[in-house]
Parts: sequence; C-alpha cells; structure tokens
Amino acid sequence: MASLGSRIVTATSNMVRKVGQSLDGLGSSMEVCKYKDRLVPSTRFVAVDGVTPTVDPLTAFVAPSASVIGDVTLGKNSSVWYGATVRGDVHKVSIGENTCVGDRAVIHVAKIQGDFPSVIGDNVTIGPGAIVHAATLKNSVVVGANAQVLDGSVVEQNSIIAAGAVVTPGTTVGEGQYWSGSPAKMVRKVSAEELASSAENTVETLELARMHHFETSKDHEQIQKDEEAYEDAMTRDPEYWQPDPNAKEEGDVLGQGSPGLIFDTVLTNPEEGLKLKQQRKAA
Repeated sequence: MASLGSRIVTATSNMVRKVGQSLDGLGSSMEVCKYKDRLVPSTRFVAVDGVTPTVDPLTAFVAPSASVIGDVTLGKNSSVWYGATVRGDVHKVSIGENTCVGDRAVIHVAKIQGDFPSVIGDNVTIGPGAIVHAATLKNSVVVGANAQVLDGSVVEQNSIIAAGAVVTPGTTVGEGQYWSGSPAKMVRKVSAEELASSAENTVETLELARMHHFETSKDHEQIQKDEEAYEDAMTRDPEYWQPDPNAKEEGDVLGQGSPGLIFDTVLTNPEEGLKLKQQRKAA
C-alpha cells in the first residue's frame, strides 16, 4: 500500500500536469501566426524519377546529414561526410573506390548549359566545402578545401588543386600538376612527398570513416547502453566491484537488470520492466 507521502506527490504531479496542459492550450489559442513542427524525412538517399543511388555494400560511410540524390554510384570504401551533397538529378555521378567527399562539399552535374556528368576516380580526396560541378577527376586527385572544379574540366591523375582555387570550365589539368589561384593556373609539379602524403591520408580517412559508420549506425537502445556504461564507469569507485563486459547478465531483478549496476532510475514501476523483458523475448 502506498504511503501518504507518495499519494500526495502523485496527486500534486497530476494536478501540475493538468495546469501545464491548460496553459499550453491557452497559449496556442492566442497565437497569431500558428506554426506546427513537422517530421522532415531523411534526405540521406533520395530517388529522382525512379532512379535511386547505387551504393556499394562495402561503402565505408555516408553521414546521416549527407545527401546522395538520384543517379549516383558510390564505390567500395568511399565516404560522404557531414553536410555534403552528391546530386545526380539531370545526369549521372560516378564515384570510385577509396574516395572521400568532405564535409559540406557539393558534387553536381550539368544538362542545360552543356551535357556533362561528374566522374570521380579511385583514391580521390575532395576537401570540405569544395565544389565539383560536371567535371572529371582521375585517380588519386586532391581537391583542396573550398576549391571549385567547373563544367567540362578534366583533372588528370596524381594532380592537386589548391585550397580556394577555381578551375574554370573546359580546363584540362595535366597529370601530376599542382594548380592554384582564381582562375587556377599551373604552379609546379606535384612532389613525391605530396603524393605519399595523399596516399597516407586516404588510408587514415578510411579508418576514420569506419569508426563514424559504427557510431552513427547505433540504435537508440545501444546509445542508451553506452551512456549508462559511461556514467557507471565515471561514478563507480575503482575499489568497488567492477562489472565484466563479457559476462552474461544474471540475477535479473524485476526486469531492471542485474544488481551492481548504478541505475539511472529507481524501481518505482517494476511491472513495466517485466513487460519490456517479455516483449524482447517474444521478438
């Protein structure tokens, strides 16, 4: 039987909730320009005219906030980072293997003024904020941050476009050349050290992409478990009993877990825990 104090707390909380709902309704009725938040569907992968992106099952990472749209082919171990857009709506975009499309970068195509796809080879690095518009990048090309490679341009393999450079439409960048400026011009040949650094960066980016893929693929239950484990590790005395992460959970108490875990909530509604446990078993 509940104590007098618990009944008073329950009654008070119910009353406060009803008052809050009444105030919320009153505020809504007084609004001049009413606005309702709506659920925005994910734009991670979007079809255009029935054509959906083709993504290799072994693609390293497509960020939750990235957009891959229309006739796009994304190769093995490639990554599209946060806020980037790859849009193949009026032509196709082809991206090879081990290629990185950096944060907020944009890859698009052309159909009205010219007729150019965007074709990007293997081991290409496209820096954050860069634009590749209806252009071709051969293997092992580096496009620096905020650089632009525009319609009909071709960048041959092992070349580097410096940060902020603008490669004007129809330009051909020769193999192993370093271009800079606006409009971009050839400055010098790419050094062996720069080629080695580019190859090393490709491997490091792939490892980082796999880590981000692992973290962003977690569901809410796994995220909650991670948060609980972190809080437990931060608050548990090192001299106190330490849980074994590989041990099976035993001695479940009313569906709330094993003794020894530092709970975030108290055992106020054990029947809910039991219901949840039965649902999990049924699934």
